[in-house]
Formats: sequence, structure tokens, C-alpha cells
Amino acid sequence: MSTFDLIIKGGTIATASDVYTADIAIKDGKIVQIGTSLDGAEKVIDATGKYVLPGGIDSHVHISQPSGEGISMADDFETGTRSALFGGNTTVLPFCLQEKGTPLRQTLNAYHKLAEGNLYTDVSFHLIVSETNPTLLGQELPALAGEGYASFKVFMTYEGLRLNDAEILKTLDVARSTGSTVMIHCENEDAIRYLIEKHEAAGDVAPRAHASTRPAAVEREATHRALTLAEIADVPIVIVHVSNGQAMEEISRARARGLKVFGETCPQYLMLTAEDLDGMDWEGAKFVCSPPPRDKAAQEECWRGIETGVFDLFSSDHCPFKYDDERGKKFPKGKESFRHIPNGIPGVETRMPILFSEGVMKGRIDLSRFVALTSTNHAKTYGLYPQKGTISIGSDADIAIWDPSVKRTIRHAELHDGADYSPYEGIEVTGWPTTVILRGSVMVSDGELVGKKGDGQYQTARTRTPNSL
Repeated sequence: MSTFDLIIKGGTIATASDVYTADIAIKDGKIVQIGTSLDGAEKVIDATGKYVLPGGIDSHVHISQPSGEGISMADDFETGTRSALFGGNTTVLPFCLQEKGTPLRQTLNAYHKLAEGNLYTDVSFHLIVSETNPTLLGQELPALAGEGYASFKVFMTYEGLRLNDAEILKTLDVARSTGSTVMIHCENEDAIRYLIEKHEAAGDVAPRAHASTRPAAVEREATHRALTLAEIADVPIVIVHVSNGQAMEEISRARARGLKVFGETCPQYLMLTAEDLDGMDWEGAKFVCSPPPRDKAAQEECWRGIETGVFDLFSSDHCPFKYDDERGKKFPKGKESFRHIPNGIPGVETRMPILFSEGVMKGRIDLSRFVALTSTNHAKTYGLYPQKGTISIGSDADIAIWDPSVKRTIRHAELHDGADYSPYEGIEVTGWPTTVILRGSVMVSDGELVGKKGDGQYQTARTRTPNSL
């Protein structure tokens, strides 16, 4: 009888703190031994010349999320987690959107049913808070946090979703008392509405106007305000999808004042610019997301944030819609005004290959920083560490084996999501995850799917110590 279920031999292992060569032994879905010359396994994978990394964790993805009347998101849990898996991810954290007038637990139960039996990766859910009332704040959120739904997201933009400052403070107070983490989308909705009215009055309604009505100033102001509210409430927060240096400076200043704040950025702010929204024949709609991509200077600022530690998290903000579809980017009302174009882009599968190629292979960051940005820090921030996000004895055997010699041109035809385009079409990358292992089960082998839909599981998150930073 074999001692181990699987041994990964001879690879270069990287964690957020170390890089070394060793074998990894796996039993019953866990890492049970790390050493040299290990043997006695039913299956052996030779990883010589390859990097053996913790499975990626993408903590900012939208799957099967209601998007408005007449609009449908392109990914359900089957296609979304399959795409994530092929990008080297073993866990993703989608959002459950609170529907106004409906108890949050009822919405959450329905969301679980959508995921059940359809997962190729593990998942854990964030809760989007779109309205506050005494029942939600006093009963629902505390109870759900106690059951492991330990992260809430609030919006400072989008009518129907945004909370005012008083409502944000009340939500932050619940987070403080329960040890939960709050993610904040920072854009000033009133300023955006002012700019939209001016653009529409001038007949400027093409996709590019989405970027010019959401300038860096509206993100900077909202970031400053969110950090101020968190300081008043005395609670850590995550500033999500930061797109520019001005917002980064607000994060740095808040940290200098002693606030615990986590910064997140995304591939679109490294690889795209507002000029991409200028595409002819409505192709600019492919790149409509919020905050919008900025310019080359902002790209370099975001790279600086990755290199220097302003950013703790690198997420995709995967929010997929089909382009050539009237329930997607060609939504008829979008032709009347850019503000009706479905807002979001796909990217869960290409998140890590882009950062690996542009960051590690070009010498901007080292391998340990890559692991921290794409896996370990996500697990630590959202209560999944050390079960997830690292290669250590006792952790889940969630592992991605990367071949740094692989050269690929990103083509949507070769990706696995439910959209019909990639915003990164044609970008050449070096390095790709060729084998992906979920809790000891090989899901992708040499680029081929061998795992089954339903192999993924829901993972309960842990809260911080309540009433403490």
C-alpha cells in the first residue's frame, strides 16, 4: 500500500517568503511532507525545471450576478470556475448581491444553489451590502459573519447600489464588532452624474465617455473619504481595483496615520488605457469597466505600487459579458448612451499569466512577491490562511505547476470562460500553469482538463478577532 497519494518531485517551490527545490508529498488532500528523495506514492509528477506554486486565489470575481433588466452575465459557476482553473487558480471569491427587499440569507441560499455541483475550483463568498436597515445590521450580517461569511463589499457609486457615508459607517461598525473585512469600491457618484449630464447634453455618448466621466479625481476623492470613514470607525478596509497614483497616495498617507488598509489592483490597470475605449464599430465597449483604465503614466504608477508594497492584492475583477450580444456589450440602450453599456470585463484566466510574464519574467517582481500578490495575501485577508494560499505541511494541496518556458499569445478561442472576447487579445506572455491540483486531485494535466465539474467545494472563511485591528 502506498504511503502517499501523490508526490510532486524536483520542482522549484515558491511561497510568499521562500524559494527552494524539494519534493511535496500529498495524502487525503493535504500536504503531509516536504523534503528530498521522497517516494512511496500512487502517482508521481516530475516538476523538474518548473515552478511549484500555491494555487492562485482570485478574491474579486463576479459570477452569475444580477446585472439589470435585459442584461446577462456571461459566466455561471461552471464556466467561471473552469476558466479560473485553467489560469492556475484553485479558489475564487465571487460576490453575493443583496437584492433590495429580500432577506440576505434568502439571496445567499439561492446563490449557493447556483454553485452547487458546478464548481471546478473551491469558492468562498463575499456579501454585497446594497441597503442598510436595522434587521440587516443588527441580525443578518452578524449572524452570517458568525457562520463564516466574513467579508462585505460596499459601493460609493452606482445608483441602486451605493451607500451614503452614514450607511457606510454603520456597515463598518458591524464589521468591527464581528471581525469582518469590508471592501470598498471608491468612486464619487455625484461627481460622475454631473459629468455624465454634461457629456450627454453635448451628445458625447460613445464608449470613450465612460472613461472621461470617471476621471482619477472621482476615485481619489472617494478613496480619501472611504479611508476617513474607516479611520473614524477604527476598522481595517480593502480599497479595491485601484487604477492610479493619486488613489495610491491616499492609501500610503492613511497607512502613515496608522490605519490598516489593504490595496488591490488589477491587470486592466497595467495593460489597458482609456484609448482602448475609442474602438470603432462599438468595440470600445469591450473595455468598459469601473474604474476605467487610465493612461501610460497611471500604468507605471500601478507597477510601482506592485513593486513597493502599496498593493497587497492582485485580482482580476472578472465581470464578463459577451460582446456580440444584445444582452451583453451590445445592449440596445448602450447605443443611446455609454452609461447603459454593461460594466465589466473578463479576465480570471489571464490574471496570473499576465503578472507572471510582465512581472516575474521581466524582473519587476520576484517569485515570492508574485505568490503573495496572487495567492497568499488573498488567503490572509479573507480568512482562508493557512488552509489556502501557501505550500506548507497541513495546508490544502492546492498547487499550480508553472512552466516558465511556455510562450503563448492570448487568444479568447483558447480560453475557457463564457464570454466571446478577451480584452487582452493578442498580448504575448511567457510562462503558463500547465498542471493544476485542487486538494490533491489533479484537475488540469499538461494543459488538459481531467477534473470534473463538482470537484470544487465551498470554503468557510474565518473572521478576525472582533473589536480589534
